[in-house]
Amino acid sequence: MLSCHDRKANTNANLSLADYETLSTSAYKLNSHRIREEIDSLCRSDNDSAFADIHTRKLYYAKAPFVWIGRKGIDHRADSLLNCLRHIEQMGFSDKKFRLARIAQDMERLRTLHFDADDNRINKVAARLEYNLTKAYLRYAVGQGFGFMNPQRVFNRLDVYDPNTAVKSYRILFDLKIPQPDKHFVDRALRQVQVDSISHFLHEMSPKSTLYHRLLKALNSPEAATLGRTRIMVNMERCRWRLPDYPRYHEKYVLVNIPSFHLRAVDHDRTLSMRIAFGAYDTKTPLMISQVKRMDLNPQWIMPMSIVKKSILPRLGNEYYFTQHQYFIRDRQTGQIVSPRLMTRDMLLSGKYMVVQRGGEGNALGRIIFRFDNNLSIYLHDTSSRGVFTQLNRDVSHGCVRVEHPFDLAMFMLDKKDDRLIGRIRYSMNADVSPVGIPEEKMTGRMRAVSDTLDRKRLIGHVEVKPRIPIFIVYYTLYPDDNGAIEAFSDVYGYDAVMYRELRQFI
Repeated sequence: MLSCHDRKANTNANLSLADYETLSTSAYKLNSHRIREEIDSLCRSDNDSAFADIHTRKLYYAKAPFVWIGRKGIDHRADSLLNCLRHIEQMGFSDKKFRLARIAQDMERLRTLHFDADDNRINKVAARLEYNLTKAYLRYAVGQGFGFMNPQRVFNRLDVYDPNTAVKSYRILFDLKIPQPDKHFVDRALRQVQVDSISHFLHEMSPKSTLYHRLLKALNSPEAATLGRTRIMVNMERCRWRLPDYPRYHEKYVLVNIPSFHLRAVDHDRTLSMRIAFGAYDTKTPLMISQVKRMDLNPQWIMPMSIVKKSILPRLGNEYYFTQHQYFIRDRQTGQIVSPRLMTRDMLLSGKYMVVQRGGEGNALGRIIFRFDNNLSIYLHDTSSRGVFTQLNRDVSHGCVRVEHPFDLAMFMLDKKDDRLIGRIRYSMNADVSPVGIPEEKMTGRMRAVSDTLDRKRLIGHVEVKPRIPIFIVYYTLYPDDNGAIEAFSDVYGYDAVMYRELRQFI
């Protein structure tokens, strides 16, 4: 440097970039090839198997452009992500599983040029940052947007349907189609980094349910000791799943929360609550969402093959047993009734015939059934075994849900409370309909007497539910009661333990 009064020649006047090359050092040079080599090594040593982990490795194996590292190292986008990820411990997860400490350390090293000749060389630090930022970002985005576990995969591989068959099959316990993350989601997430919308995108992915935020608050308060951290976390996870519908979208709906052993029918500010009985541990009631579309009065019961094998096969030739229980055998193709004396074990097991119980008093479905579309023939219905509702544990059925007050539920389903229709429903649910459908020549003397007094004009076979009413069969071990207070329930199917095992990879 020379002053304006100094007459000496300026020796730096003709400097070029080449003159600065002697100041360059390899310790501070970012080399994309070296960074990729280090990332390949990280991919090979990473055995984590969550969706985000698999797609992080796919991204870098495909030699995609770097997401976070540029010629100048990293910029404020990495800080935006780190600020979002600092909330992970409040959600019950470990910051170690998201490598937050390592990310923060490596960001500091890259910005202060604090490198050494061992594991903290510049390209190794850059590679770790690139890989760990992407892995943590996708883990968080996928987990908050879709859930940290896939309930379809987990629950529908839980119970073996028939262990005696050569081909293993499983019971469907989660009969819901919910969106899952895919490559398109990964591409969308990575675009948010490019356009500097990380915070907005991760906020968009966060669950919107009120219950989720109440549980999140409880997890970080003394209330966690009462409710239990594990129980809070698994119910928060349930709130993350993208279900096709939610009760909060409707003013009138039916909610069956299995662990509560109760049904809640909500119509604006009015609530009808009743006890339920549901699937036993070996024949669990599946989780599903649908709409009640019809009520059938005095329905016939088509017996599942599992019950046919257990109760019918040993009594095939016993006509008295069939008569006593109002059972008959029907050809599925022709509809003709076949005498149990003519039926063989092989014929019944062939699937060409079905065992049916006539509708009316004593029918396993009771006097009314509430039908809604689903893949598993699961419904709400009355029952002939009314004593079940006095039991503390009511997980007793083969999957369907039995309701304590079927007539009251039928009244709830009606949009217009027409007195004539209500009268017909009440009459049909109480009348002796045993002669209905039986030919005159096969009636006993008692049946003829009953038939003569039966007012067939007042009988009604089914009632359409218009508009259809949403029904939610769910599984929450923490859920608000009618007054909004969080209520805890027992884990009757052991799902909490199953879910927690899945979440442990993030804890």
